[in-house]
Amino acid sequence: MRTIPLETLRINLSKELSNLSEPIEVTKRKKPIAYITKEFRMKAELKPRIDFEGRTKLETVIPLSTPYLVFLDPSDVCNAKCSWCPTGSGEALRYKKPQIMDFDLYQKIIDDLCDMPDPIKTLRLYAHGEPLLNPEFPSMVSYAKESGRFGQVDTTTNGSLLRPTLNNQIIKAGLDKIFVSVPAIYTPAYVKNVKHFYDNSRDKCQVYVKTIGDSMNESAKLKFMKDFGDISDRIFIEHLSPCWPELGVKIEYGNIGIYGQEIKEVQVCPYLFYSLAINSDGTVSACFLDWSRRMTLGDLKTESFRSIWNGKILRDYRILHLTKARSLLRFCATCQQLIYGACDDIDAYAEAILEKIE
Repeated sequence: MRTIPLETLRINLSKELSNLSEPIEVTKRKKPIAYITKEFRMKAELKPRIDFEGRTKLETVIPLSTPYLVFLDPSDVCNAKCSWCPTGSGEALRYKKPQIMDFDLYQKIIDDLCDMPDPIKTLRLYAHGEPLLNPEFPSMVSYAKESGRFGQVDTTTNGSLLRPTLNNQIIKAGLDKIFVSVPAIYTPAYVKNVKHFYDNSRDKCQVYVKTIGDSMNESAKLKFMKDFGDISDRIFIEHLSPCWPELGVKIEYGNIGIYGQEIKEVQVCPYLFYSLAINSDGTVSACFLDWSRRMTLGDLKTESFRSIWNGKILRDYRILHLTKARSLLRFCATCQQLIYGACDDIDAYAEAILEKIE
């Protein structure tokens, strides 16, 4: 069983687990750790899905000839109805027709990505919908993996479609990591299917499980930890963030970030410098949150990924951010992701970076 580093926790464990008959014990070693006694132990690390430590300092590597991270959306259709999500709420239908990515187009895109100067560190088969709704998903994973040009291939799913047959196909295809976003209400069968994936993916695919805890009481959070703590490699309870304030969802977000971190104002978007998002229709957006297609850079049905990554539109977006003028970009002006969810902060290096790219 793993111990749980206190420095990664952003929930008050003594409060969350106050109903246990035995207390949490805290010991002092090289790093403070907390562990839960016989009443509650788990195999998973209690840690956010995003690694805050050991990150490359972007200011030292920008400009990049190849993005570190590419979102590629197999499906912008979703079977969940989350009110705070543009897809789940139906708001996205005002701007685009939902669709499943065609496999021939997917192959062309992967071939394009393989033509970049350096291997892409992470190919994320996920963006605006439920990726497992695409019946070609296992084939998509295997085609990317067989290229040998991606450091890792991962995905995010709500887990509702996980079943033994599909699980085995995905694992065999070579998926490196799966993020399971557990809904507020789930069944024993749901847990069983996640467990099957975990049990059959050891030494093959990491399983990260998370849920949104803003509306959960202490007993619900404890139940989540008990249900999934032994069938995941990493587990965490996240917070909602106002990534899309234009949706007008009335939720009190509080003063902490998605992963429990302190929030702060950020002027320069770091994502523009190391990632791009490919939509299910083959268009490319400058931002993975661009659900309304306001930051479209090009179309991979007729253009190359390399030309888009090195293109003038993206360069101009970057310059606006570096000159602290992102308010001129309609989609960026009200974005709260930088405050609540960004892991990198390059504000202090804006002038130096600007000199490099101009």
